[in-house]
Amino acid sequence: MANNRLSASAPLAHGVLRIMSGLLFLAHGTQKFLSFPAGERAGSGLALDNPGAYAGLIELVTGVLIALGLFTRPAAFLASGTMAAAYFMAHAPQNFFPVNNGGDAAVLYCFVFLYFVFAGPGALSIDGSRGPRGR
Repeated sequence: MANNRLSASAPLAHGVLRIMSGLLFLAHGTQKFLSFPAGERAGSGLALDNPGAYAGLIELVTGVLIALGLFTRPAAFLASGTMAAAYFMAHAPQNFFPVNNGGDAAVLYCFVFLYFVFAGPGALSIDGSRGPRGR
């Protein structure tokens, strides 16, 4: 009985996961690309003079799209690939283990977004409200 209720709520939980991961990804983008919120990882503003700024721009755009559930699959594909590249370019050379090289978030984002590529946006999405093609 409890499993039926949980299963019935799966599309909603899927949508909430998409929204929250998109918003958190957006926050990484605003910090890198817009220097907000301020902190030790804040970028140099709008200058596209380093790989982190480009990653920030991708995080900003795909974070918004994923949170809204708009063009979810292509946005998630780009975000997933960006996180894979970030992991292998910036984190893996420091140490083999993600927990030691600071890349655990990049790995998690990579696989969560890869899941959305295959599973779609879930509930509470613009894609889902556009009909069967967006689902």
